[in-house]
This record gives sequence, C-alpha cells and structure tokens, in this order.
Amino acid sequence: MIVVSGIMAAGKSSVSQMLAERFQYGVHLRGDVFRRMIVSGQASMADDVLEAQRQLQLRYRLACKSADEYANAGFTVVLQDVVIGELLREFLDGIQTRPRYLVVLTPRPEIISTRLGGGAHHLVDELDYELHAFSPRRGLWLDNSDLSVGETVDAILGRLDEARFD
Repeated sequence: MIVVSGIMAAGKSSVSQMLAERFQYGVHLRGDVFRRMIVSGQASMADDVLEAQRQLQLRYRLACKSADEYANAGFTVVLQDVVIGELLREFLDGIQTRPRYLVVLTPRPEIISTRLGGGAHHLVDELDYELHAFSPRRGLWLDNSDLSVGETVDAILGRLDEARFD
C-alpha cells in the first residue's frame, strides 16, 4: 500500500498512475472518486464547513477500506488523495494493510502556481503552509519540482524504504 499525497497540482495523479503501472498487479485508487459519487447534497467548505468535513472524512474512510480490499486481493495499491494537516494521521491510521508507505509530493509553490495557470497563488501558499506546518512528518517527502513524472516514480521506487511507516 503506497499512499501518495500532496496539495493540488503536485503531480499526484500522473505519478500515481505510472507508479501503479510498474507493478504486475497494480491499482491506482483516486480518493477523490468517492466525492464525485455524491450526486446531490455535496457540501463545500465555503457553504457548510461541518457537513463538508463529515463528507471528507467519509471519503477518506471509503478510500482506505477500498484500498485495503484491493490489497487483500493481492494488488499493490497506490492510493492517491489530497490529505494534509492533522487529517493525514487519521487517514493513515485508517489503513489496515501492511506494509504501508507514504509519499508526500512537495513541489515548490511557484511550480504549482505555474501548473495552475498562476491564478491560485494565495490558495497554493495557504495549502503549502498547512502541509508543511501541520502534517505529521512520516514517510518520504519528495520535492518533485524539477523531476519528470518518470524521474519522480524512479525516485520513489529507489527510496521506498524511506517511505515505509508503521
């Protein structure tokens, strides 16, 4: 079980897909799919913080349970989601599969702003601060600012022992 996290536009989707493809039996599980399954009543932090937090925690529980089921069936699971701050500890504790690995992609904020077209610089700075100030320092934290997707995957596989946590 390899969890790939980081803020938006950190490269999680592309890296997770290629990483999962490197295994004979690999699954790329996108945690966000559980949010998109809510077709009515989906809450946002801007509208209803309590309901949005409840739905986020539900999304995280469903992602962890699904990942465990794939792992129990013999797959190497790459579970990708935006999980930062104090929620990261709870999220990781929800994974039963062992061994567990965590990779946090940490490209520089200016790289992320460029990927987003430069329009969300303030939000990027806030999320980057929350990631670094409040997320537990577990696993491998990898600055992939200057790495291609393939180079990032190679770095993860080459340093997988650093990503392990239990």
